[in-house]
Amino acid sequence: MDLVNHLEGRLLFAVPKKGRLQQPTLDLLSGSDIQFRRETRLDIALVKNHNLALVFLPAADIPTFVGEGRVDLGITGRDQVAEHEATSPSTETTGVEEVLDLGFGKCSLRVQVPEKGEIHDPKDLISKNVVTSFVSLTQQYFDRLEKEQAAKEEEEAKKNGTTPKPKHQPTKIKYVGGSVEAACALGVADGIVDLVESGETMKAAGLKDIDTVVSSTAVLIKSKNPSNQALVDLIASRILGVITAQKYVLCQYNVPRALLKTATGITPGKRAPTITPLEHQDWVAVSSMVEKKEIANKMDELTSLGATDILVLNIANSRTGTETNNGEDGRTMNMTLT
Repeated sequence: MDLVNHLEGRLLFAVPKKGRLQQPTLDLLSGSDIQFRRETRLDIALVKNHNLALVFLPAADIPTFVGEGRVDLGITGRDQVAEHEATSPSTETTGVEEVLDLGFGKCSLRVQVPEKGEIHDPKDLISKNVVTSFVSLTQQYFDRLEKEQAAKEEEEAKKNGTTPKPKHQPTKIKYVGGSVEAACALGVADGIVDLVESGETMKAAGLKDIDTVVSSTAVLIKSKNPSNQALVDLIASRILGVITAQKYVLCQYNVPRALLKTATGITPGKRAPTITPLEHQDWVAVSSMVEKKEIANKMDELTSLGATDILVLNIANSRTGTETNNGEDGRTMNMTLT
């Protein structure tokens, strides 16, 4: 099949072709019922059940393709978006807009130096060699540090009535595409700016972090002029539904009506819990969404209160609507339970 000729009229959605964001992204697409088959060695896949095509690209390139309007939607890291914006600032017609924080791929871009070295403050790296894959963000970071340091020294000289120190040489930023953590050990750099997830790689390389340039997570982004805004909204709604389903469970229990106010304070739900009268006039059934990470403690509290028949159901998918300014759900909630 000549895929290029089948892209006409389709919304183009860029996804990572490899790396730490790829599998969570594919799982998210599967949960959103975006059906496709990717042929071997091809970086384009037509979606079967939507007027949509997936384009598999390096995560670092996705903000550029989206920002220039070459593709309509994309999933990449917020760090990559920030690097793109630092390199090519947005205009009225170019640049990306963040649609959703997807909650996976959490990491941070950090300034790192040798653990046993003499550098303990980022300002100590001014005028020295720094290696990174994020040249624009790193340049911005050290430009700011250099200006702050120069202003501080000028203020101190003025206060002491002395001549200001000569202007510092600019920090030398060097690009390395991979294995950035090896740069210090090889004598290429005095410090590096690199992504940190667990910190294990950093420690193994004998490095320590001394500052954070930017914190990152996977995000859904769109161009400023997508070809089909209605389809963008549909895809975003489906993805939000999957994320919500992964984050929450449905908690159901029976409780005496006299304790209802206290019980619903424990499980307030996203907007409000569902209350159903029971045959026993003094009792009601309550159904409420609760965050998975809190459910065990919530069950303990409900048990201590006097609630009974407490059940927890997994949510396979959901449509919980958009949130209002006070954090409440602004539309009716629909869920699929397992």
